[in-house]
Amino acid sequence: MQMTDLIVKKRDGGALTDEEINFMIQGYTRGEIPDYQMSAMCMAILLRGMDDRETLAMTMAMMHSGETLDLSPIRGVKADKHSTGGVGDKTSLVLCPMVAAAGVKIAKMSGRGLGHTGGTIDKLESFPGFSTAISEETFFDNVNRIGIAIMGQTADLVPADKKIYALRDVTGTVPSIPLIVSSIMSKKLASGADVIVLDVKCGDGAFMKTEDDARELARGLTRIGRLAGRKCAAVITDMDQPLGFAVGNAVEVKEALAVLRGEQEGDLLELCLTLGGCMLAEGGLAAGIEDARERLLQTIRDGSALRKLAEMVEAQGGDSAAVYDPSLLPDAAFKLEVPSLKGGYVGRIHAEDVGLVSMHLGGGRATKESSIDLSVGVVLKKKVGDYVEAGESLGTVHASSEEKGREAVELLRNCFEFSDEPVERPSFIKDIIR
Repeated sequence: MQMTDLIVKKRDGGALTDEEINFMIQGYTRGEIPDYQMSAMCMAILLRGMDDRETLAMTMAMMHSGETLDLSPIRGVKADKHSTGGVGDKTSLVLCPMVAAAGVKIAKMSGRGLGHTGGTIDKLESFPGFSTAISEETFFDNVNRIGIAIMGQTADLVPADKKIYALRDVTGTVPSIPLIVSSIMSKKLASGADVIVLDVKCGDGAFMKTEDDARELARGLTRIGRLAGRKCAAVITDMDQPLGFAVGNAVEVKEALAVLRGEQEGDLLELCLTLGGCMLAEGGLAAGIEDARERLLQTIRDGSALRKLAEMVEAQGGDSAAVYDPSLLPDAAFKLEVPSLKGGYVGRIHAEDVGLVSMHLGGGRATKESSIDLSVGVVLKKKVGDYVEAGESLGTVHASSEEKGREAVELLRNCFEFSDEPVERPSFIKDIIR
């Protein structure tokens, strides 16, 4: 079998066999197939596509390119969640404790942030002493004992995806649905959960800019999940403005704690209830999504979700007192308000630009090696559809220096667009694919 023949076959619109796809993935992972040939194949897939059988074969071949996590030592239904990335996305900090408190086991692998999208691990490290560098034995024990654990991704999990993703990033082949689906689902399947729920974001601050593209991706992800024998659902959500109000690391943790204390409603809580509802319903722990939503709301009302987060933080070396006293979390030295220069209705908030403001302050990474400042970020006070008086604050900048803060004030102000007429608030949950 020759890689050249496979490239030509796909270039001309042919379908690759499972054997051919295994040969390609294994050979590339071992270094036997050069980058230039895999680049050509990725471009051929981008232009010609793959059917469901090919995409499933690609996903499974990538999944088996390294270690897989066997969650059989964990008792009960195990669930995992994936987000396609967005600005202010602190969903896991709220969702996972709620779902664990409702009886579903959360055994989650998470990553660090890169660019304007934040990573769950970075946010969790706002709790002093918290570590995701735990052994597999500790991971299993924590999930069995308290129902939840989050650890960093291992280097040996789906090595094929790491190599192919890096190649796609520099060859213009990122926006291919089969390649995106196989990348996401190979990691989720390798992580071993029974139920996989996907948050597919669309809009200015998301990878998928249009609702149609997001729906195509969501359908592809759920089809492959089902074909691989997992219970799977996807929720399409709006990312034309940041999720919630806070964008950064510690500031997002503080917002998540406010939601878990029952002090804040809105799009973040709605998203967690919807994703969690799918988890409980797919896992057979609720009669339907409405029943599941009520059970999840009860975990906030009775404080069990907040206690579950505190238990996880303590079990992984963190100071659980910070769960109940957010003043113990990192706090920026300078806080500057962003007064609006005009009055009117907020017509648009450029989500990606807000993320870049946080990155400018030091809250995001330009490269994987960059260090971040957990204390900095922005906290919005207005969302799309809100009315603003001239001089009223649009948000608060949390900065490490006054100079950085003043620069961020101007940058954040430019993220807002205004209308003289009332603006309809956009629908947040676009669709649920089950």
